Amino acid sequence: MKKENLIEWFEQGSISIPKLLFNHYNELGLNEIEFMTLMHIYVSVESGELFPTPNDLSGKMSISSTACMETLRSLIQRGFLIIEQNNESPSLISERYSLKPLWEKLVYQLLQETRNEAEQEQKEEEVNLYSIFEQEFGRPLSPFECETLAMWIDQDHHDPIIIKTALRESVMSGKLNFRYIDRILFEWKKNGIKTIDQARAHSQKFRQHQQPKKQPQSNTQKATAIPFFNWLEQ
Repeated sequence: MKKENLIEWFEQGSISIPKLLFNHYNELGLNEIEFMTLMHIYVSVESGELFPTPNDLSGKMSISSTACMETLRSLIQRGFLIIEQNNESPSLISERYSLKPLWEKLVYQLLQETRNEAEQEQKEEEVNLYSIFEQEFGRPLSPFECETLAMWIDQDHHDPIIIKTALRESVMSGKLNFRYIDRILFEWKKNGIKTIDQARAHSQKFRQHQQPKKQPQSNTQKATAIPFFNWLEQ
């Protein structure tokens, strides 16, 4: 290969194709022919050839001009590709391909997958929540308790992490029952508590407030435990 040919090859530059598109074009409903057609259009537009013909595209692919034309028609009808007017020059109006619909579909697909993953994680967290309650109570939950737990999630919109924190609070307080946990959640929601750190700080504040002043003790007196904040008495 001649040096001039190598220099010409380097001067052609390179095109960056989004990796996300390579990984997700199948989920978008594109087959390999459609994907490569769009990529050749992308390369052409980036190189300044804004409206390559079916002949131009098929010459770089393994399909005929007729098949390329049908592919382009399908891509436009299905909303992956549009033809826009190029008005850069007032004296010359031309047409150009735009891949904006393709990028919009890709972004929507990624957002949808993210939402689906979040919903799946939420469902797994809720199932895990039931198991944790049954472990702490040492028995299967009653239908009423299951309904209450579902209400905390679906109606009161408590985060499962906050519910588990309230469960832990009730265990530490020695008051393991749903009424007590419900009161904790009510107090936390009323005070705008949404994180574990906020819940811990709020509980600690009330425990310190409820702690009785130290009294002189005789040698025979036994040390008493620090009382926990009783949410049911608020």
